[in-house]
Amino acid sequence: MEQDFDDIAQNSPQEDLRDGLSQAFRSDQTPPFGNMIGQMFGQADSHQRSGMLNQLLGAVGPSVLTSVLGGSALGGLLNRGGGQQVQLTQDQIDQLSPEQVEQLATEAERENPGIVDRMSSFYAQNPTLMKALGGAALAIALGHMSQRRR
Repeated sequence: MEQDFDDIAQNSPQEDLRDGLSQAFRSDQTPPFGNMIGQMFGQADSHQRSGMLNQLLGAVGPSVLTSVLGGSALGGLLNRGGGQQVQLTQDQIDQLSPEQVEQLATEAERENPGIVDRMSSFYAQNPTLMKALGGAALAIALGHMSQRRR
């Protein structure tokens, strides 16, 4: 399944991959969106983590980030944001746990359902991360992509 996904991901238009990923994120046959994002965050490298966080932070205000991380060591740093876009350093991003990112993604989806499409676009550019989700999500993404081609 993973090899099939790699082959198709490399040879498909990004919009087809994005739409397939979006279907997988929204499917009732896969874990909740936040759970999948947290899982992928745990498998990502530093560069990918930064990209993921930028997408999530762009979809929510600093108050959501503060509510998720308020009790952590990062919480105090976030209170300085003053309503502006929050920028985290790579060290701060590396301190985040997959569970915190799961919570952030869940809140982001609640506040801004369009985040699913934004994250799908991000992962269409970084499809190797999708393999961390396992067979069900890959099967849904591949199935949707093959339907689009008909």
